Amino acid sequence: MSETPRYGLDRPLPSSAVVGGMQGWFGYRQYPVFSRPWLLRRAALFALPIGGLGLLTLLGTWATSEDLELGLASGGMLFGSFMLMSFTGPGFAAVVRYRGWPLRRERIGVVVAVLLGMAVSFFVDREVSARLEPMIEQRLGETGMVTEAQKTQAEKVERSPLGLTVNLLFLAGTYFLLGGGLALRGYFTEQRRVVDSAREAELAEARLSAQQSALRLSLLQAQIAPHFLFNTLASIRALLRRDADRAEATLDALVDHLRACMPRLDVEGRVGLSTLGRELEACRSYLELMRLRLGGRLDYRIADPGPLADHPLLPMLLLTLVENAVKHGIEPLAGPGFIAVEVQQADGALLLAVEDSGVGLQPGLGKGVGLANLRGQLRDRHGEAGRLELMPRAAGGGVRAEIRLPLAEGGA
Repeated sequence: MSETPRYGLDRPLPSSAVVGGMQGWFGYRQYPVFSRPWLLRRAALFALPIGGLGLLTLLGTWATSEDLELGLASGGMLFGSFMLMSFTGPGFAAVVRYRGWPLRRERIGVVVAVLLGMAVSFFVDREVSARLEPMIEQRLGETGMVTEAQKTQAEKVERSPLGLTVNLLFLAGTYFLLGGGLALRGYFTEQRRVVDSAREAELAEARLSAQQSALRLSLLQAQIAPHFLFNTLASIRALLRRDADRAEATLDALVDHLRACMPRLDVEGRVGLSTLGRELEACRSYLELMRLRLGGRLDYRIADPGPLADHPLLPMLLLTLVENAVKHGIEPLAGPGFIAVEVQQADGALLLAVEDSGVGLQPGLGKGVGLANLRGQLRDRHGEAGRLELMPRAAGGGVRAEIRLPLAEGGA
């Protein structure tokens, strides 16, 4: 199994992958653990409280020993040892991370680097303390601040089991917190958090795409109603004066078509999947209505879907093509014309085609809102596997529009 690609070390992490706060004082957390930006920002942050503690040590030692030089040495030693402690282990770990090792090897190297940094800090701190503490004790003894008896008592307490335990716990806690031990937890969970964040982003993008897809389909359905309905009603009104029977037939055809289109919305008004049989029926009712409106100069043929009648299909796919065939092909035609709706199944794909014998491909045909929405629907649902193509008919003039869908996906 190939290793999951890792996040760039010098780039801020996705906000959802950041542990704890990432603003203000803790802004370093927005970068990968043990990266250069993380290390430098963390060191700058730790320098403030450690510097304050060093200043208090300087002032306290100066006040008790009346020796400014000794106070500077004490404060400087504390600041230096604590900064060394907070920087060395994470610094070694950063070197390991930038080596680009495989993840398992890197993790072992990071742990070893942090422990090595703690060990180096401990020995440096002990060496400096061993040289400075006698100077402080001597100076305090000269000023009478500490008697020999008090010194002996303090050493006795320090060497007692309780004193050793407290000292050991203090050292372990300090080195663990400042030396990078606490950061190891964030380091080990970082890869998982980045992957989870990427998945969440993909899911959010998919949800947004689905919402946009549903909105486009709703708009596509909504745009049919006004001009189509008004034009049909105007035709019926005109027919009432000269051909009442044809007006009645047109009205019946309109009712049938509206009934065929209404089931596309669920009880909450959302657009869902239709079926191939239902879409063909909507095309049939529409073409019958247009046949009556055009005075019988339109003929049509619709294929029998057979066992594919219940195959899931996006609403409006076929009807959009049929409407375009009538509007751009048959209506501008001087004489009679026909429209054929075909259904084929081959090589694991479903081929839906609408042919018309109209005026043929004209400039700008295929660039309207309806076909643009249809292409968006195909792209959202099927990716590259769903295609729409417009081409001249093989013979006799007119246009052939084809939709190719992956049959296995069932239109979902």
